[in-house]
Amino acid sequence: MHGSPHIVSDVMTRTVATVGRGTAFKDVVRIMQDRKVSAVPVVDAADRVLGIVSEADLLPKEEFRDSDPDRGTQLRRLSDLAKAGSLTVEELMTSPALTVLPDATLAQAAREMARARVKRLPVVDADGRLEGIVSRADLLKVFLRDDEEIAEEIRREVVSYLFHTPESSVMVEVRDGVATLAGRVRDTSLVPVAARLVRAVEGVVDVEFALDGPDGSAV
Repeated sequence: MHGSPHIVSDVMTRTVATVGRGTAFKDVVRIMQDRKVSAVPVVDAADRVLGIVSEADLLPKEEFRDSDPDRGTQLRRLSDLAKAGSLTVEELMTSPALTVLPDATLAQAAREMARARVKRLPVVDADGRLEGIVSRADLLKVFLRDDEEIAEEIRREVVSYLFHTPESSVMVEVRDGVATLAGRVRDTSLVPVAARLVRAVEGVVDVEFALDGPDGSAV
């Protein structure tokens, strides 16, 4: 499937702002502002990821700056109150950080983000060293693929595989990510299989069929 970004390393950001565990609170804020990011990985001297600090970790200091929370709030927000009194990254960071390998599929990364309700994942090698970071926006880049590029992949990887008999003649058109397969097929039982395979092609928004069976009836 040439040209299709199937794994995290194809879409991740490789130049990543990082901090050490001893970085001061104000320095973290400054780095995030300067780099226009909402989170930074925390790494050790060998670039191994120790945790991550996000804007959500920093906000409790402002939220509780001039307040005296009641007992109920103290019990419910124990972690946030601890962060409100923090001075360094080591006290602020979420650790261990949820990470992903560079050869993970985009679908795996998306499922991991959805499960953990996070917006980004540090990308690490087998030894836990930082290689990049992947965000929700990075995963959505597949939907920017050219329609004809998607159509060619469907022809090559789906149609030529499932509908290769002389009795089958299937044309593929993709418009705004919606793939349409039209023509005649010998084995109509393969249409649901084709639907699953086409939807698995990165960049496909939906799939539609305008197919006839061997007797000329609509599938």
